[in-house]
Amino acid sequence: MDKRMRKPFVDTSLMTVPFAGAAGIKEVCFIGIGGIGMSALARFFLEQGVAVSGYDKTRTALTIQLEEAGIQIHYEDSLEYLSRSADIVVYTPAIPADHKELNWYRENGFTVYKRSDLLQRITENSLNICIAGTHGKTTTSTLVAHILRYSGMGCNAFLGGIASNYETNYWSSATNCCVVEADEYDRSFLKLRPHIALITAMDADHLDIYGTPEAMEEAFLAFSALTAPEGFLLYKKGLKRAAELRATQQLSYHLQDTAADCKSVGLRVQNGAYRFDVAVGEDLLAGFQLHMGGLHNVENAVAAISIAWLLGIEVEKIKEAIANFKGVQRRFELIWQGEQVVLIDDYAHHPAELRALLEGVRSLHGDTPCTIFFQPHLYTRTRDLALEFGNALDEADEVVLLPIYPAREMPIAGVQSELIAAHIHKAAVRVLPKEEVVGWITKDLSKNEKQKKVYITAGAGDIDQLLPSLQQLLSTSCN
Repeated sequence: MDKRMRKPFVDTSLMTVPFAGAAGIKEVCFIGIGGIGMSALARFFLEQGVAVSGYDKTRTALTIQLEEAGIQIHYEDSLEYLSRSADIVVYTPAIPADHKELNWYRENGFTVYKRSDLLQRITENSLNICIAGTHGKTTTSTLVAHILRYSGMGCNAFLGGIASNYETNYWSSATNCCVVEADEYDRSFLKLRPHIALITAMDADHLDIYGTPEAMEEAFLAFSALTAPEGFLLYKKGLKRAAELRATQQLSYHLQDTAADCKSVGLRVQNGAYRFDVAVGEDLLAGFQLHMGGLHNVENAVAAISIAWLLGIEVEKIKEAIANFKGVQRRFELIWQGEQVVLIDDYAHHPAELRALLEGVRSLHGDTPCTIFFQPHLYTRTRDLALEFGNALDEADEVVLLPIYPAREMPIAGVQSELIAAHIHKAAVRVLPKEEVVGWITKDLSKNEKQKKVYITAGAGDIDQLLPSLQQLLSTSCN
């Protein structure tokens, strides 16, 4: 191909400016440090030589990693443990309004940032690639950041999941470029200033914040308007209200829609991997292979490859990065695979994500009987989308619903997992306490010794805590 074509379509000169996101800050305290987005920011400051401390309600594998890295964390909301010398205090919207430490900081004149405000400050002078959408943003942002890192271009990555290649949700670079997972919750993404923006989806969600699907859509339209005039907005072809997107330069992408500007070509499954070419405008980039399951992840790869092409990265380097991508923990993650049994874990917590998950399983495993264990996340989401959840889960052969994981919410009268079960008509369905799942699978395996089976665990709560026990069970029973 003509080498002149490899000039970037986006002005990347800003990348050569020294990255100075932590300038002037010596100590930071995080309230809710164990959140996936908060922990990425904590890692960033720690690496910049800033003193970091924090609070979280529960000690988890993630907070233990932060402690091992040298961050002091306490798990009791008490004025006895808070830092009185922090330059800034950062909190997540999930923190309750009556939190003693957060209120003390506010009442005593400390500089207090919401997580999104701090991310705005860190990225205000960098070239920013911001990935938004009600689903698909974690995998896509991780793919983009991985390509930049693997190719040698470099970036500072702030991700909403743990990249399996690097076992972290954050990494740094001297390159003045940030890849940011742009969170629509609480309108946080409206604080960002993207040079390349991506919108994967804007299905109804977070109605406890937005009130109506239309209000949420308006927030995404506002996000699109933040794209730098000389930059690009990529959006999923067929996106609702796409005609109202406000960026100056726009490109659509899709898995295979020939009307999209960017799409896969010649998609096929071979030796357990997806193989495909990618058309970006008039250019055909040939010879990609992706080892991560799910057709929706091929579509995510199309978007990430298109961004890398806009940035001027050579196609051979992009191909190598995609082939070496190991995925994101809890995103179509293959936990166990034997001759008869497969176990897949996924963070899916929205109906569209569950539908994509089940379609991905079918694309790889055909008609193999499939049982999904789904833990609904939030009472409000269950109440607002029970019908859609039921329709999506009906694509499985069998559905086991766990009780709702409340996260930041209090129970709502009449809202239980049975609301979803009432809308499941084709698949066998039952509601089961989390602590009975391992025993249920043990009995299921003994009943169907010779039968091939796909088990899926899904949800954004704590269902992943079952995985060690399930791995042990399968290694004992299926070898």
